[in-house]
Amino acid sequence: MLQTALVLPAPDVEALIQGRTILAMPRIFLNPGRAFSLYPADASINLLPPPRYYNSNFLPVAQTSISQLGEQTVAIKAWAKCELCQIVDSSESLDALSRLTVWTPEALQETLAQRQRIFLAFLRVYKLPDPVQVRVYARERYFVPLPQGIGVTDSVPVISDSLFAHRRVRLENREVPAHPELEELQAELAPLALSNPAAKQLDEELKIFLGWGGEVPVNQPDADLDWIRTIAEVGNSSDGQTFEKLVRRSFVKLGFSNSNRKPEASLDPNATGGAGGLDFYCQTPYSVVGECKASQNESVPNSVSSQLIHLGHTHLGKELFDRSIKIIVAAGSLTRHAKRAAIENKINVMRPKTLQRLLELKAKHPGSVDLLELKPYLLQAPFGEDAETEVNRYIDNVWQKLKLRSHILRLVKDFLDRTKGESVCFSQLHGVYVYSNPPQPLLSREQLRDILIELSSPLTGYLGRDEASDWESDHFYFLRELPVDG
Repeated sequence: MLQTALVLPAPDVEALIQGRTILAMPRIFLNPGRAFSLYPADASINLLPPPRYYNSNFLPVAQTSISQLGEQTVAIKAWAKCELCQIVDSSESLDALSRLTVWTPEALQETLAQRQRIFLAFLRVYKLPDPVQVRVYARERYFVPLPQGIGVTDSVPVISDSLFAHRRVRLENREVPAHPELEELQAELAPLALSNPAAKQLDEELKIFLGWGGEVPVNQPDADLDWIRTIAEVGNSSDGQTFEKLVRRSFVKLGFSNSNRKPEASLDPNATGGAGGLDFYCQTPYSVVGECKASQNESVPNSVSSQLIHLGHTHLGKELFDRSIKIIVAAGSLTRHAKRAAIENKINVMRPKTLQRLLELKAKHPGSVDLLELKPYLLQAPFGEDAETEVNRYIDNVWQKLKLRSHILRLVKDFLDRTKGESVCFSQLHGVYVYSNPPQPLLSREQLRDILIELSSPLTGYLGRDEASDWESDHFYFLRELPVDG
């Protein structure tokens, strides 16, 4: 039960709750181990106005938090425990400290001049399940009493134990931020994130990668899954026009495009090729031409293959058609003559359910389908109906890669939870991996290293990485999970 709240400027409290910082600048020394809730006071308790007190990449957040303060009551949203309190004097570089905090060098200099020292508290912050409303107190207080004690638990930390330990070490050593350019990008995104769902998603992912914690964003299901899950059903119906539009839409979703305005050789998902036109044609990243045939109960006659060849020569020319990947998307079985024609002319047959499966993979894991990696599976024998096996093999391989990466991430997380460490050395992790019953044949040390580097890239942001002079000594720490349900 907490009976008191530490008074801090509202922007500082917001920075702690967001996980943007683990530091506070209280006006008195805090004994390590002391616990208290966080009371957001008006920023007028600061020695300078917000534009001079807070760094520019934090200023929009600071101004928003100030504007949300109530006149009669304030909302207490979190509690904290002091892990360490340092005393900073004039011997320290305030410019270096500013780069590691939300405060400007001018704010730190003014604080030092007024108070003769700066108290720098390392706070382990936890969110309350529901905000607690308390009345506004006089601003000169260091702590304010709570009308009623607040029962708290440590079940909702703003950042994990390992990430807190990692950041504490970096701050104690005054190590410069690892990705200042991404901090600038996040600052630019923050205002957009208030009204733009895509910007909000990226904003949250950037915060996690930067080690600012916060809740792992719950990926909203791709809205396109609604129509993607109808591909097999429509492909097994007699609605040929709807099926053709779905197939075109599918290839666009996969990343194919076509700048050709000619309706007879188009990829417009809202149109069809019409009489005498190709059902779909992709230009980039490579040429794909195809025909669609809905209905499971009808065999696919040889005329479909013949029509694809004829229309391809007519609208693309023999040279371009011959070097294009050729696909018939059909639910029904090919007749004996149609099978032969497909194989002889290197035409792939893809079932609607397989196309749906490929699209579901793309929708659930947007970066997982690499069209250049898929290309060899469509270019090489076997052709005809046996091409199905190759496409499904590609899909299975991608799911296997995702499961392996998810497994490695769980190893890092479980190791740090068990040891309470801030990071895990590559050599240690390799030893854990070898005995972890991984979901595919054992990786070499080099292969495991490559995957860890991939997962710690700013473009993925699943792990953080501290580089060493010897890659065997690189350290990794956990940022977020990769859920895989395929």
